[in-house]
Amino acid sequence: MAFFNRSMNSANPLSKKKFDQILVFDHVRSRSIGTAVGNRSKVYYNAWKQLPVMITAPLSRPAFFLVFPFLVRRSYGGLIPGQLEAQTEAEEATTSGKEPKPEKWGPSLVKIFETAATTLASLAILGLAGYGYHRYYKRLVLKKMENAFAPGDPVLELAALSDQTPTNIFQQGDKHWIPRPEQATIDNIVNGTDRGHYLLLIGEKGTGKSSMLLNAMQKIGGEGVSMFEAHADLEIFRIRLGKCLDYEFHEDYIGSLFSIRGPRDTTALLDIERAFNKLEKVALKHRKKVGRPLILIINSMHLLRNDDDGQDLLELIQQRAEQWAASNLVTVILNSDDYWVYERLKQLDTRMQVLPVLDLPKFQAIAALRTYRTRYFNEEPQSEILDQVYDKVGGRLTFLNRVAKSSDMLKECAAICQKEKTWFLNQCWILGEEMDDDVMDQQKYCSAAMVLAKALVDQEKEAVAGSPVDTLKSTWFSSSASADSVSASELEENIYRDIDRMIPEIPLHKARQIMTRADFIQSYDHINIFTIDSRAMVRADSVPMQNAFREICSEEGFDKLLQATLDRISAIESLGRTREVVAKDLIDKQYIVKVADGVERKYGGKDAKISIGIEELQPT
Repeated sequence: MAFFNRSMNSANPLSKKKFDQILVFDHVRSRSIGTAVGNRSKVYYNAWKQLPVMITAPLSRPAFFLVFPFLVRRSYGGLIPGQLEAQTEAEEATTSGKEPKPEKWGPSLVKIFETAATTLASLAILGLAGYGYHRYYKRLVLKKMENAFAPGDPVLELAALSDQTPTNIFQQGDKHWIPRPEQATIDNIVNGTDRGHYLLLIGEKGTGKSSMLLNAMQKIGGEGVSMFEAHADLEIFRIRLGKCLDYEFHEDYIGSLFSIRGPRDTTALLDIERAFNKLEKVALKHRKKVGRPLILIINSMHLLRNDDDGQDLLELIQQRAEQWAASNLVTVILNSDDYWVYERLKQLDTRMQVLPVLDLPKFQAIAALRTYRTRYFNEEPQSEILDQVYDKVGGRLTFLNRVAKSSDMLKECAAICQKEKTWFLNQCWILGEEMDDDVMDQQKYCSAAMVLAKALVDQEKEAVAGSPVDTLKSTWFSSSASADSVSASELEENIYRDIDRMIPEIPLHKARQIMTRADFIQSYDHINIFTIDSRAMVRADSVPMQNAFREICSEEGFDKLLQATLDRISAIESLGRTREVVAKDLIDKQYIVKVADGVERKYGGKDAKISIGIEELQPT
């Protein structure tokens, strides 16, 4: 900072007003200068070198007085700028012997008005900037969500169905070797032809539910469709929903810079509700523009926990799905492996359509195997081998894909059956009579599964043999008919008949009666040991699992081991319900215990109160 010695007079290039403002600004930059001026030292600035300071000082002055008033008063001996000029003039008048001029209030009032106007202008600019950013952010959110339903979807890019070597033996590119009746229904819903309801896909793991959804999305290029995977944790579910809809839940909102609080301080369930509100606005605009609803696919709904949080989330999704289906805004497609999701949705169902996805019947599975082996292995498999393959693994797509790609199909079938058997034994094996009482709860769970498995095997033995499964093709289709000419309901009914021949089934209420427990069956369904279909019928999860039941129940000594386990559980429970009465001071004597009224009664009845008397025997 440059200084030069000149007296304060009118020749000063800076007026007193601007000089005072520069003084405040430089006090913030350098405390020693402000202190020197407070001591009324004759120090002056080079005005032309301080021209930037002259320009910026008035803007920084109001904020300085609001934040650092004590520094200003300390620097100027308790006087604020404006009063310093009056004191200086009074001191000069006293030194020269002249009368001091009366105090002028005009400059002070001007300064007050200037400070107030500057503050109001700053607040107005801040408010307009905040409001403008808020409106811009809301439009940006809707624009990003519209792009999430544009042609192309990250799920399709990850799947890359058309660019990979066919992993599904029932499809090569856009050509289906085996037509599935469910595919046409899913295509009509995804492309917007079938509307006015929401869809629940239910079926065992590996039946091809997700593959059919991806195929339907690929046919329309993913336009108007968005898909994501569910998760048990609500926070992860929220993040995946946000990624699916390209919605950040205001996590990128910077309105706090303008003192505007964002709505992010909340729970995951409320965030999901806000995302659905934004989706509804986008769907209204899309319906006016395109004329068909958006499609939202939530895969793996069975991963939600069957607790309060999971049920609240499922109820929230169903409420929105019902509302959107009624107004043709959004069609929600839910995909689940477990029965409890259907059971929960059934309570509030008014527009839900349930589509069960089952294993393929025998003639379709064998035809697909033969076509695949002929095309990629240049061999014509024998019908006996294909029959053995179907008897071991059934019509489950995930098993047929593995078998079709194996060099030795029968060996691969044996490996699959052994894997399912090992899984069942590791989860539900029983310990027999020697088990410790600490594992009683776990053995209740295991023994109930074994009892139900034995009931299915016994029902399979007692079943009356019907028409051979091999004749299904000739009975289902006439010589001139094809699979395309058969309705989905008719084919579904016959598929159930085919499954009944392969896997015996029991109604859900009867299965609970057999196990004497009502709460275990859903857990068995979740770990893929038993399955419950949309008709509330219980059976083994797959043909390899039924084969495992048959092998285990036919082992020597299994019936005795199961009965011993059940007896041990009953004994432990009985011991827990027993109370012992110990009579003291009856040592070294003999007593006769009599019922007081002489009437024999059974303990535990309605009249269980029995008075007894103890009589001492006299020595003879």
